[in-house]
Amino acid sequence: MTSSPLPQVTNAQARWLFLDRHGLLSPPAGPGKGDDLMAVIDQLGFVQVDSINTVARAHHMILYARRPAYKEKALKRLLEQDRHLFEHWTHDASVIPTAYYGHWQLKFARDKARLGERWQKWRREGFHDKFDEVLKRIADQGPVTSGDVGEGEDRKSGGWWDWHPSKTALEYLWRAGELSVCRRNGFQKVYDLTERVIPDKHRTLRPEPEETVDWAARSALSRLGFATSGEIAAFFDLITPQEAKDWCQRALATGEIEEAEILCAASHKPRRVFIQPQTLDELRGLPAPPERVRILSPFDPALRDRKRAERLFGFHYRIEVFVPEPKRQYGYYVFPVLQGDRLIGRIDMKAFRGDDCLHVRAFWPEPGIRSSKARLKKLETELNRVARFAGCANVTFEADWMRSQRH
Repeated sequence: MTSSPLPQVTNAQARWLFLDRHGLLSPPAGPGKGDDLMAVIDQLGFVQVDSINTVARAHHMILYARRPAYKEKALKRLLEQDRHLFEHWTHDASVIPTAYYGHWQLKFARDKARLGERWQKWRREGFHDKFDEVLKRIADQGPVTSGDVGEGEDRKSGGWWDWHPSKTALEYLWRAGELSVCRRNGFQKVYDLTERVIPDKHRTLRPEPEETVDWAARSALSRLGFATSGEIAAFFDLITPQEAKDWCQRALATGEIEEAEILCAASHKPRRVFIQPQTLDELRGLPAPPERVRILSPFDPALRDRKRAERLFGFHYRIEVFVPEPKRQYGYYVFPVLQGDRLIGRIDMKAFRGDDCLHVRAFWPEPGIRSSKARLKKLETELNRVARFAGCANVTFEADWMRSQRH
């Protein structure tokens, strides 16, 4: 059997590189605010926002996992006061460095055309007629929430898919870039005119589409370490799979990137990916990951692509929020647990702030992971840290919290 002419990256090397690019290879340290926090978010590219508050909301847990000194007010300041971040969509709602704002102009234009037609069929009709009214209301009276608009409209709703017309108009104008989220009240978005939110130096930038394609593809590959063209397109969700594929072919021809093979965890089969030449050189100098246990958000960027996490770490994970309780394998909102370069298990826990405790219902170690005294001590130390972060003084456990892996 002849060997592949492509560079080979072992599974261990791939895991170390991937964790390094996601801020999880080095020991978690730093003030977690101001420039330090911005550097973390810039390294990640964006941080996904999610409303579920079982322990803490996803965006806060993502930042906490990398900076244990992080406090929620530090992100609020960057977003709402300094305007170093803005909120919009990548693959989902996210906070994004405002320095990237010009490249979102392409997304605004595409969403404006795509959603205008799609929402006319999907949501209630009539929202197009509310644009001028909503914009004038905000211009004259200041920022609004969805509850501040649509007086006299039918507000009976079956859920997020059944908005009243003015609410739909607000969301559409935000997705199209005419409005911006200036702050959140609790978790409710507050909208204002974009010119009153985004600093002029970023708001007035209008890169050509090909510039945005080039930036998005190169930035995605740099932050992932290695990727297929499909993974490059999906990272920011700014460009199409075809645009990413074409970029890869051009970059391959100029030598900016090359192909390599990454060995997968369980199958040990090679997977062909694109990688920057300098990244291959970095593989030999990566530090060993710390043995500290970290509890990750289900929406952590290292786990966002579930299939890639399974290929790299042999860790099969699916969130079960929308699974009926009797059919859940683990629980409503179960957190992955990282130690070193391995995902060692998953934990079901919830903060009960009224009782001042973080309660652990169950921990399932992954197959082959031994629950040694040293490992359990590290896990309990991390649970105490997470409890303090969630505003709880104590950690409590179900009597049978140590579980066997389910199959």
